[in-house]
Amino acid sequence: MKTRKLTAAQATLAFCRNQYVERDGLENIFFPGCFGILGHGNIAGIGQALHQNPNFPFIVARNEQAMVHAAVAYSKVKNRMQTYLCTTSIGPGATNMVTGAALATINRIPVLLIPGDIFATRKVAPVLQQLESGSTQDISVNDCFKPVSKYWDRIYRPEQLITSLPEVMRILTSPAETGAVTLCIPQDVQAEAFDFPEQLFQKRVWTIPRPRPDEELLKKAIVQIQKCSKPIIIAGGGVIYSGATKELEDLANQTGIPVMETYAGKGSLKYDHPQNLGAAGVTGTPGAIAMAAEADLVIGVGTRYSDFTTISKSAFQHPKVQFININITEFDSYKHGAIPLVGDAKVILQNLTEALADYKVNHDYQQKVVQHNQQWDAFVTTAYEEKKAIPAIQSEVIGVINTFATEKDIVLCAAGSLPGDLHKLWRARHPKQFHLEYGYSCMGYEIAGGLGAKMANTEGEVYVLVGDGSYLMMSQEITTSIQEKVKMTIILLDNEGYASIGGLSKSLGSEGFGTQYKYRENNALIGDSLPTDFMANAKSLGAHALRAKNSNELKTALQEAKKLDRTTLIYIPVNREKSVPGFAWWDVAVAEVSEKEAVKEAYAVYQKNKRNQKYYL
Repeated sequence: MKTRKLTAAQATLAFCRNQYVERDGLENIFFPGCFGILGHGNIAGIGQALHQNPNFPFIVARNEQAMVHAAVAYSKVKNRMQTYLCTTSIGPGATNMVTGAALATINRIPVLLIPGDIFATRKVAPVLQQLESGSTQDISVNDCFKPVSKYWDRIYRPEQLITSLPEVMRILTSPAETGAVTLCIPQDVQAEAFDFPEQLFQKRVWTIPRPRPDEELLKKAIVQIQKCSKPIIIAGGGVIYSGATKELEDLANQTGIPVMETYAGKGSLKYDHPQNLGAAGVTGTPGAIAMAAEADLVIGVGTRYSDFTTISKSAFQHPKVQFININITEFDSYKHGAIPLVGDAKVILQNLTEALADYKVNHDYQQKVVQHNQQWDAFVTTAYEEKKAIPAIQSEVIGVINTFATEKDIVLCAAGSLPGDLHKLWRARHPKQFHLEYGYSCMGYEIAGGLGAKMANTEGEVYVLVGDGSYLMMSQEITTSIQEKVKMTIILLDNEGYASIGGLSKSLGSEGFGTQYKYRENNALIGDSLPTDFMANAKSLGAHALRAKNSNELKTALQEAKKLDRTTLIYIPVNREKSVPGFAWWDVAVAEVSEKEAVKEAYAVYQKNKRNQKYYL
């Protein structure tokens, strides 16, 4: 057998550089490059291997968590057909990635993490940044990755890579199992050499399958649909990742079954499709909420039914509601006692369209859907109207950006009150135009995610919408975007703190406690607003910075930003008290006893709403 003598780090990189994926006859390399921050735990191993491979791009990030976010955003735009490696030193560099790993796994997005680890020989112990345990020597901080990784391995000997690396790729390329994969390589092992079989480094193409559902279960599902009179479809991220948006539209056109969209599934249908009820769940439209409540059949496509989607298990109120779940993951397919159609969304939607050629919802039901669609579109138009208020209103800001953006552009967000308003109001015209990380709703994802999204979306603009709270958590990847000449436009909405949680706090009777950025006075944060200069901060990181006071100035700033040559921040203060109304309840526990009358009142409402919760068995 032909062999090649390489260090463990060199072998890992040589393997990754030759991994390809293929779906529907289209083939591409799986790892286009590597994000990383080098330290004593990886510089002589992975760092050295990267140094001697200049054709494999190495992107120096500013924060380990952020580089995982960037890799995830890139992969999300690429429909999980590509992702980046992320490498760190040991200790704090490694554990900084744990949040990113959780985000990737919860959102079912592939990313490969290679943190350095303590010496496998144990001769040098405790090494700098090593966690010691009095009960075992076979532990390090990298064990923290286990619960948030879909595959986890520690390489004690270089030859273990021969069996581990193919398993890494099996998980990363599995539509059902994908998520964060963590490969811990001790710093001494990274630099150790072994005679690896040459075959390990040959080009390998991993075919992304389109599994078919069980035939008997498919027949049962078809019978169930034909028997129902008020079906709905909940379109999740699986519709988009499968490339099944046309198939969903074909089914909706043929049967008249209305569609509502989760955060990950928004864009599955164009906003103006007559069967599109818009946002589903807690941040849903009135039409989607009303029709979910009366539905006798829920067809979930590529959704994991988070509490936002099910309105904390109170969305579906029909006494005999049934479920059919189309999902690549068996775990999600069986939720709510559903008929589980385990397989690829594109294939299964095609199967249903063919089998339901003679099925159509009644005319009145279909017209009701169309009416809801039109009424909501009129509401959005009103919300978008230019009020030119100072400070601006968030819905107005969204309207200006949505109207200005082209079909190829991406709007990106993750946390705060913006996701809910965007979910309801954004008029999605393309499956990739709406990019929300809401599986983990991670503050700090926005700018790092914008970097990754723009790296994947070279044809269009990327508009990062971020509140001041998230911006202050993680803005440093602006510098990475300057370094890589990757331009994005960041719209920073300043509402002086955590407006979303402030509003939630008020609804629970706690008066927005601890959610505003104020000076401390009389032992409370009730003083004047803090004098944070966001524009100066962005400029110090290398970006252009523009200011807008109202919607008219925001339009002008967007036009100017589009002409500029690098990442640009547009700063606009917004009114934290004026937001789009909510139309559904969300289960957030309220204190059972309190000295505050507002809390007592909130608890009474809470108890009333909880009576609508159901088990779907």
